[in-house]
Amino acid sequence: MNGLARASVRFRPASFVGTFVALLFAAAVVTACGTLLQTGLTAHVPPVRYAHVPVVVAADPQAHITTGHGDNQDSDSEPLTDQPRLATSMAARIAARPGVAAAVPDIAFPVGAAHQGGSGAAGAGAGAGSAAGLPQLTGRDWSAHLISQPPASSSGTTPADTAPSGTAAGGTAHAPGAGEVVLDAGTARAAHVSVGDTLTLTAPGRTAAYRVSGLVPADRSAGPTAYFADSVAGPLSGHPGRADAIAVFPKPGVGTDALADQARHAVGGHAKVRTGDDRGAAEQPQLAEAKEMMTAIGGSFGGIATATAVFVVMGTVALAVGQRSREIALLRAIGATPRQIRRTVATEALLVAPLAGAAGIWPGVELARCWLRQLVHKDAVPHGVTLSVGWIPMVVAVGAGLLGSLVAGYLAARRPSKARPSEALGEAAVERRRPGVIRTVLGVAAVVGGCFLAAVAAHETGDDAASVALGVVFSLMAGVAFLGPVVAWLAASLLGLPLRASGSVSGMLAAANTRAAARRLAAAITPIALVTAFCGTLLCMQGSITHATSRQIHQAVVADQVVGSDGAGLPAATADRAAALHGVDTAVGVLRTGALIRESGALDSENLIGVSGDPAALPKVLQLGLKSGSLADLTGDGGTVAVDTLLAGSAHVKVGGHLSLWLGDGTQVRPKVVAVYERGLGMGQLLMPRAAVAAHAKTAYDAQVLVHDAPGADPAAVQRELAGLGVPGLTVTDRAGYRAQADKNLELNAWSNQVMAAVLGGFATVAAANTLVMTVLDRRREIALLRLAGTTRRQVLGMMRWEALVVAAGGLVIGGAIAWITLVPIARGLTGASPYVPPGTAGGIVGGALVLALAATALPTRALLRRPAATAPPE
Repeated sequence: MNGLARASVRFRPASFVGTFVALLFAAAVVTACGTLLQTGLTAHVPPVRYAHVPVVVAADPQAHITTGHGDNQDSDSEPLTDQPRLATSMAARIAARPGVAAAVPDIAFPVGAAHQGGSGAAGAGAGAGSAAGLPQLTGRDWSAHLISQPPASSSGTTPADTAPSGTAAGGTAHAPGAGEVVLDAGTARAAHVSVGDTLTLTAPGRTAAYRVSGLVPADRSAGPTAYFADSVAGPLSGHPGRADAIAVFPKPGVGTDALADQARHAVGGHAKVRTGDDRGAAEQPQLAEAKEMMTAIGGSFGGIATATAVFVVMGTVALAVGQRSREIALLRAIGATPRQIRRTVATEALLVAPLAGAAGIWPGVELARCWLRQLVHKDAVPHGVTLSVGWIPMVVAVGAGLLGSLVAGYLAARRPSKARPSEALGEAAVERRRPGVIRTVLGVAAVVGGCFLAAVAAHETGDDAASVALGVVFSLMAGVAFLGPVVAWLAASLLGLPLRASGSVSGMLAAANTRAAARRLAAAITPIALVTAFCGTLLCMQGSITHATSRQIHQAVVADQVVGSDGAGLPAATADRAAALHGVDTAVGVLRTGALIRESGALDSENLIGVSGDPAALPKVLQLGLKSGSLADLTGDGGTVAVDTLLAGSAHVKVGGHLSLWLGDGTQVRPKVVAVYERGLGMGQLLMPRAAVAAHAKTAYDAQVLVHDAPGADPAAVQRELAGLGVPGLTVTDRAGYRAQADKNLELNAWSNQVMAAVLGGFATVAAANTLVMTVLDRRREIALLRLAGTTRRQVLGMMRWEALVVAAGGLVIGGAIAWITLVPIARGLTGASPYVPPGTAGGIVGGALVLALAATALPTRALLRRPAATAPPE
């Protein structure tokens, strides 16, 4: 049997090449997803800024809840949406421990430079001239300049033991006063700034002029930095009394472990004490969210990709075995036992699957590497995270392909191997019209299950609807695969009507062939339906979200002018300054952050916006489509919130109820719902006063200031007034310009789903082309017989083209129906509206399917027609 298996691989290369290609691409996709999942589980970043700090104390970057009691107790964790912080007073408690030499709070916040003056006394009052050469700075407290300095000696002396000064090019650094700033020498040199110059700097807390009092040596780990007095840095950051982390230095002779134990005793479980490589997590707090995202992509998408890969591989192997029904029948006729035939098929799988799987590992790793690079480039993953390549994803990829091959081969060979030797050749000569009983039962069960899941998803909202709806795709696709011959026969009967009525030889031959060879047609239709279903679901789901979000933004933003920033953002006072300008009636600052909400015992991340000014004036610039309650009831103490209607439905709250929230930095609040609105997409599912959320956001900058012009004001004059506010990177646009930019940003944010569609769609496309080519090459006897009967080359090509169109149309209709059934609950759960099918997406899928079917059919047909009809292989 082993020799027979090797001979089959050698003398039937077309069939096994098709199987090899399917297995290779399946292994590549599974390896890529598995590698990204492993990276998400093991990701870490080496400490850079904290490389010389033995112990770092930082806040827990995740929120935790516990539900149930006793044996039913369960816990859930979710990364916080923004930077968690510690109270700066904790540094004093840590420093009081006997083994601690110093505990230094590290405060960081973005700073923009507005103007640059001259040097010395003359420059102190100038405040004129552009500071375009000064880059975006990171503001820090003066004490934090000790953190990145290496120990003075190997005797255990720490930076804290040294004097807080150092000579740098341009002067000697000393602790700055209230109106002073210290720059790093590299930044000052690049921007041509000297000691004594005056800079107007914009921080989240305020904009003010500062005299450059000194320079410190450049520090690559900190980047361009501006150091402020310790008493000033907190209010400037917008988070007074809070620090990003606390660096802990030991006294001579105290080891890292002992120092960490003392820090744990000091914080009492209210913070994370990090050592070793774990210090990088304190330096890059967004690592927790990045790990969650990579794990979700690699896990959920990897599960979909693995199931799709196994599905495609099983279909390809079943087709390859089914094409050898005559060969199997002949083996039965000469005395081969069913066990020997099954063993031969299994041996063939063992010969092909491991080689194909191994060949797909390297492309899979490179795909994962490219994926990670894109995530880092889009700031979704911190710099410094490297791809974790391990053996587990590789084994899973090869094992999934091998298992799928063995199962598919066994199932496909089961019936022909059990045929009686005397009847085997007769059964193989005629294609069975109906699927077997087991296949029919499984197919009907899958279709019924898909319909049931669709009904369940229709009653869910948000991510729950999307999660349930994914099962709809698989269930219905499995049903199509099991009932393929029946579905193909119905498609051929309906689509063949115009072909039979056309009167052309090619059309009538195509109609007759498609009805007579339903199994072959099903093998070709199924991968086309797979491409349409998956690409249609992913792309149209994103299209529906983008379309609904764009529509709600267009309806919600009614401001006459929108002030934004190309830099870090707009300081808190920008809205008040804008409101005081001539020609401005109302100016509302919009701070964008996030929050975690507790829903059904789990934590979900939602967008939160904080608005400044009088909430009653908000409708002048932002009309959110109020459903109930009143925005005027919002209070600045954080005790009230307005909620989007979709979120209110999933959280089961209404006006007068209370919502459990974790603000961006993890602060827990339970505000009262005072309003429910319907235009939360693109704006924010939660709305609170700015004063209640600014101290808990990552940065206390506003994203926009929405301006309503005074009656009769000249819009161009108002824009000129707003442009003179003096904020670094300030931009002013009208309502139409803001909407156009918002639409552009929405398209950029669709990247994740587009990548998934490209990976799954590309894999399914290769599988579809592979199957079509295998199907055509198996018809060489049929084509040779047609040529011997007098059919011209043009008629044969015409017949194959019509059959390809039937295959494409059948696959598009079936896949489109599956995608639509899946999209309806997803779209209603995520947007509250019916699915939107972008014309470009629909046209691309239809055009791609037609080109795929025609090309994958025409090319092998032309190759077969080059062979003289008289040399066709015998039956």
